[in-house]
Amino acid sequence: MDMSEQCAAPGSRQCNHSGTTVCADCTVRVVSVCNVLEPSELEALERISQVTVFAPKSMLFDQGALASSVFNVTEGIVRLYKSLPDGRRQIMGFALPGDFLGLALMDRYGVTAEAITQVKVCRFQRSSFLSYIDGKPHLLRRLHEFAGHELSLAQDQMLLLGRKTAEEKVAAFLVGLQVRYARIGPMSVTVPLPMGRQDIADYLGLTIETVSRTLTKLAREKIILLVPDGVRLLSSERLDQLTAA
Repeated sequence: MDMSEQCAAPGSRQCNHSGTTVCADCTVRVVSVCNVLEPSELEALERISQVTVFAPKSMLFDQGALASSVFNVTEGIVRLYKSLPDGRRQIMGFALPGDFLGLALMDRYGVTAEAITQVKVCRFQRSSFLSYIDGKPHLLRRLHEFAGHELSLAQDQMLLLGRKTAEEKVAAFLVGLQVRYARIGPMSVTVPLPMGRQDIADYLGLTIETVSRTLTKLAREKIILLVPDGVRLLSSERLDQLTAA
């Protein structure tokens, strides 16, 4: 049994692999915040980290809870959502490997983070992480780059919700996800969709019926092909036209 299997074993929620080379061996380090760190700095970071595995549908953190930890996603997909006063939810985004979560400006989490698939993270106590980055301007710059990217995604999301048709929204979602997957692996025309259609609907501000109908329409027009657990993008030209509309 390897380390990730030990972490994910029944009744085991967390584990700390002290003495291992988790950071040095991390397959997503090149796209994560820690890419700018020197080997000695990585060793110090690893000493304050805890490798944690979350089962599907388990919560990394809850909206409004005290922001006590920060997380670097190394495996799996996380949904980020806000709960609305009327009981509905608005999905704000999906975190992929390499994404950094929980470093809120305030002392409480602004969203809920929930595992869609099994998720593996490097978890840090917020106070320890803030102490660690003190005096490391290169890491602060990297964190600012991530924050700027998140702001850009939020602006794109506002445009997506307010100005685009259902077909344009779904096309933009698929193309955007393809590009994000390409950051952590080879570019592929097959885009995995571990999130359900209700998740996609809640992210795009549509109903699940509209999402299903739109995917069927795009498939009928041979723009995409529906495959198990995802879609295959058949016409990048047509998808780009819809995305740019």
